Amino acid sequence: MAFIGIAILSMGAALLKASPILGLDPFTALNIGMASKFHTTLGVYQLGANLFIFIFILFLDRKKIGIGTIMNMVLVGFEIQWFSSLYHVIFPGKVTVLVLIADLILGLLMFTAGSSLYMAPSLGVAPYDAIAPIISTRFHIKYKTARVGQDVCFLVAVLIAGGPIGFASIVVAFFAGPLISYWDRSISTPTMDYINDLSEQPSFKSLANVVTSATKSGYNSLSNAYNSTLDFQMHLAGYTNQELLKKIQDTEHNMKESQRAYNEYRTQYRMLIAELVKRDKDGELPTNNRPSTANNSQK
Repeated sequence: MAFIGIAILSMGAALLKASPILGLDPFTALNIGMASKFHTTLGVYQLGANLFIFIFILFLDRKKIGIGTIMNMVLVGFEIQWFSSLYHVIFPGKVTVLVLIADLILGLLMFTAGSSLYMAPSLGVAPYDAIAPIISTRFHIKYKTARVGQDVCFLVAVLIAGGPIGFASIVVAFFAGPLISYWDRSISTPTMDYINDLSEQPSFKSLANVVTSATKSGYNSLSNAYNSTLDFQMHLAGYTNQELLKKIQDTEHNMKESQRAYNEYRTQYRMLIAELVKRDKDGELPTNNRPSTANNSQK
């Protein structure tokens, strides 16, 4: 899952790199600018930059380091180079405006979705991605705020280094955190749940049950959403202007409350799992009573 996530985010970065008009995420853009100044390749310079940040992360919070950290450090820069070469083979000449728009949309979606996927298994994060969580924990601020502040600081550095900065760079700087959070809820966490369920009884039958369950769940969600929307639309015309405004306010309030409750439960869940894993490693849990969650949480 981490390997696939890294490949997806590298493809997204390659799409954004396709045109200087779009620009890249702040970290990659800075590395391209510095690599140009030092007359080296992106892969080599990005590996060196990651190693430099890695040393600080090692002292500040080594729990963020894992096999996923090494995979990201080594693979991303070179994968972006490879996917960029492939892109220019497919589009050898100047691309049209429609292609640029597609590059922007797909690039942003793939970059943030890939980031979410490779971080979800908790195998360690890239040195750059570890900065915001550390700042968030040490200064008691929201992750989204820390991530935006971090990306903005690197954007300033990109301007100084002369890296490729564009519209996408601004979008990534301000929306990478929220988009990653969205992908966590929509794809990464459900995927981890399915993988954990399958790993308890690895067989073709279990795989079929997981696929069937996911298909039914998706169908039911779409069906319920469609029916609710249809029913809601039938009553829209009967609302007065004041009732309509009141409904909008109530819906906004419910959305915020649902998001707040989800974040609280997710934080509690992670703390409980972390404590369980810690006790499991220390041998405090009896072998016969050891929950499967303690083993699966490390996958």
